[in-house]
Amino acid sequence: MRRTTIALLAALEASVAALIGLGVVVVPLILLWALHFGLAVDITVLLRAAADVWLLGHGVDLVVQLDPVTAARTALPGAADPFPITIALLGFALVSVAFGRRIGRRSAAGGHSFSGGIAAILVYAAVGAVLAVVAGVDAARADPWQAALLPAFTMALGVVIGAAGEALRRASSTDAASGLVRRALVSLPLVLVAGLRAAVRVGAGAAFGVLALGGVLVAVLIALDYATIAGLYQALGAGVDGGIALTVAELALLPNLVIWAAAWLLGPGFAIGSGTLVSTSGTLLGPVPGIPLLGALPAEAPALGALWLIAPVLLGFVGAWVVAATGPAVERAKARTPWWMPLAVGFGAAAAAALVLGLLAWWSGGAAGPGRLADVGPDPWPVAGVAAATVGLGAIVGGYAARARSGREAGRGSVALRTRDEREPRPGSIPAHDEREPRPGSIPAHDVPERAHREFVWGSNGRRDLE
Repeated sequence: MRRTTIALLAALEASVAALIGLGVVVVPLILLWALHFGLAVDITVLLRAAADVWLLGHGVDLVVQLDPVTAARTALPGAADPFPITIALLGFALVSVAFGRRIGRRSAAGGHSFSGGIAAILVYAAVGAVLAVVAGVDAARADPWQAALLPAFTMALGVVIGAAGEALRRASSTDAASGLVRRALVSLPLVLVAGLRAAVRVGAGAAFGVLALGGVLVAVLIALDYATIAGLYQALGAGVDGGIALTVAELALLPNLVIWAAAWLLGPGFAIGSGTLVSTSGTLLGPVPGIPLLGALPAEAPALGALWLIAPVLLGFVGAWVVAATGPAVERAKARTPWWMPLAVGFGAAAAAALVLGLLAWWSGGAAGPGRLADVGPDPWPVAGVAAATVGLGAIVGGYAARARSGREAGRGSVALRTRDEREPRPGSIPAHDEREPRPGSIPAHDVPERAHREFVWGSNGRRDLE
């Protein structure tokens, strides 16, 4: 497929992805406008709100100025002054990453991942900048530079993931960008490439394993506290249209909750406002924002909360063990790896896990409103530090355990090889006895009468002996 065709298709798909993200916000707001407000509110206000929510979902900061009546109703200090909203509703970013991965995979399969990726990124940058300029008013204004860069970065992240996955899946890919990366890797030392590859696999795998455990924890808490969440929905009295809009907002916030649950598993926890803390060591909550999904927050810390730290250690151990066991056959055939290799891979895995979980913790938190709502989410530095310590420890222990196992297997293999060599005659040696010559006193083979052999015939005749 030609480069221009791939670029145009990627730009079209990126435009569809942006429209889908905006449509997810616009449809509930249109229902509110038609059913709740009775078409009395200017629809352009709702469209600007949809654009602001989409930008906020990609990490773009908003500066909000409430009118005096709304500021007085919130009863929060500083509500009458302009305040920032920096928390990202990561559900929208996740949708963009998913579309970007699809674009990157298709562009790499067509042989022009660079052209397709650049076209999609430019489309997202243009959409973000246009929305920031058009939707910007005194009530809510986004930074145009952030609006151009952060959505484009989200799309670029998905494109890189998709193109890299396609290049790894198809070793014979003719994509120019994939070939450039392969040539760069070939020029590096083999030990360095193998170590970095193992460290990224172990660290990133452990980090996403912690996130998977966080997702399971969120699902369990929602199932257990479903009655509380339903009661909060009824207490708000939002109606069907308002309930739909609120549910869409909660679904957009769900990836944030998974990351917060992962921070809770690691120990540092997260905050729902200044002076609050939800962690395994203790829970201190004040007034919680009126979001029904937050009714699943644990009211108190578990009895043995420190035991949750075993999870990242085990994930690092299992990751190092599996990576060592599934390595190339040439590496598995070696007697022993260098003594420093598991240590280096462990430190690299610690850095990879800290980078993934620390960046996600930083991206998932921020300011959600004025006053005490200026501090919501986990602190990224403690999350990254605990992730590095636990995953790194497990990876180092797992790496040395796999090294010891390979050493034992190599020892058994060498013993078996020596035994086989001892049994086989060496070249040029005289055999102890030539089996072809008859032994003294033995009967020649042609003088021994042949034994009757039996043949099993399945059928009516049963079994018969043939002479």
